[in-house]
Amino acid sequence: MPMDDEQKNETLRPNILWICTDQQRYDTVGALGNQYVSTPNINRLVEEGVAFTHAYCQSPICTPSRGSFLTGMYPSAVHVNGNGNEYFPDNPPLVTRLLAAAGYDCGLIGKLHLASAYGRIEPRVNDGYRYWQYSHAPRDDWEQGHDYADWVRSKGHILGELTKSVEGVPAELHQTTWCAEKTIEFIRQERNVPWLASVNIYDPHPPFNPPKTYRDMFDPADMPGPLFRESDLEQQRKLEAVDFQSKGRSPEELDIRAPILPQSPGATEVASGSIRSGFRATGGRDAKTLQAAYYAMIKLIDDALGRILETLEETGQREQTVIIFTSDHGETLGDHGLIQKGCRFYEGLVRVPLIFSLPGHFEQGLRSDALVGLLDKAPTLLDLAGLEIPDRMQGMSLLPILKGEVSPTHHRDFVRCEFYDALDQPDGTFATMYRDRRYKLIMYHGHTHGELYDLAADPEEFENLWDASSAQSLKLELMKRSYDASMLAMDRGPQRIGPM
Repeated sequence: MPMDDEQKNETLRPNILWICTDQQRYDTVGALGNQYVSTPNINRLVEEGVAFTHAYCQSPICTPSRGSFLTGMYPSAVHVNGNGNEYFPDNPPLVTRLLAAAGYDCGLIGKLHLASAYGRIEPRVNDGYRYWQYSHAPRDDWEQGHDYADWVRSKGHILGELTKSVEGVPAELHQTTWCAEKTIEFIRQERNVPWLASVNIYDPHPPFNPPKTYRDMFDPADMPGPLFRESDLEQQRKLEAVDFQSKGRSPEELDIRAPILPQSPGATEVASGSIRSGFRATGGRDAKTLQAAYYAMIKLIDDALGRILETLEETGQREQTVIIFTSDHGETLGDHGLIQKGCRFYEGLVRVPLIFSLPGHFEQGLRSDALVGLLDKAPTLLDLAGLEIPDRMQGMSLLPILKGEVSPTHHRDFVRCEFYDALDQPDGTFATMYRDRRYKLIMYHGHTHGELYDLAADPEEFENLWDASSAQSLKLELMKRSYDASMLAMDRGPQRIGPM
């Protein structure tokens, strides 16, 4: 619904409900074209707000992606390039710290993952959160400081025992449910200032272990299966030296580690030359079974979102609350023979949902196909709050698109994604992705092999043009653009204050 000029020009200081799932692909929302999922509440946000259909993370790994979108800068500029770090730097400041300094009451629910949680609760930076309910992962790995495990204990159960069951953790005790409970608690607190709730749900992250009640809603046989051709196995063989959490496998032989789903006998392959493989999925490792479990976790997330929306409406805060629904990065989920994440840049891994909703202030029912980066979120939040956007931020505010002041078809000429030795056991893998409206170039630095896709002709990324003689001039031009973009994304160090 179009807005009048007065609505568009007013200064906003809304409450902010920022929901960030973990490892959720862009193509997992019913209202955006997926007929196999069940997301009525996310669909409602799409219909009431603006959905960016081409939103890209700045790293396909948790910590660098989160460090990027919380600061509005590239991971390399923040000097936080991978998981497992000792600490997160105190500068640049997180956007939540800037909002807290401007009078927002900020709360963290769930995962933060700006530094390592290996063998400890991760150390906090000056993050601006007054309300703190922390859960790095739904595991019983921390004796103290794991608020979710303490909550499960308060209900008369031990998280470590529940996670051993093939039934999965019951929905009423699940980390997603706990996130909803604590978010509702925060929303209901009395205050006379605007608030920000950063809700970081662990699902649909592996090990693909939804509660059985949700798993039973999705039959693997009904799933579409991954994007896969036999030629993908040769492609992954060429990239075996490049870091990833799995090796290339056919869809019925994926090697997810220690799946909690029960292994069923009789998984068989049906030969198929189609893009989406036609195997029958009955095992605990094959792609269709994992896809069904993945959608089950998203269904639980959607139900939790529904409860939060009901609370906003019940408390009369919905019209004053901007809702952001997004994820830190995607999941390969069997596409091109891979499961989980690492140094690849397929659309399913680097492209995520990004939805903004604020009825009466933002455009409604708008699908924007503009290229945007997750680093654009931090300046957008500052813009919403009427705060100055620091020059150091490399992100650009999305508010003009949200308010209908500019065309929704363009925001950036290109998006970038970085992988700089990012996984838990570094092996010297460095790579960058440069993606414009038509082409995607991937450079594996220190390796002779790369990837080049014409996404207009080949949106599912099966035809790698890297070695095609007809594409060499194009490849060189894109390599120059990618190099220039990388140089311009660098951190130049302390602010310059004079000529000498």
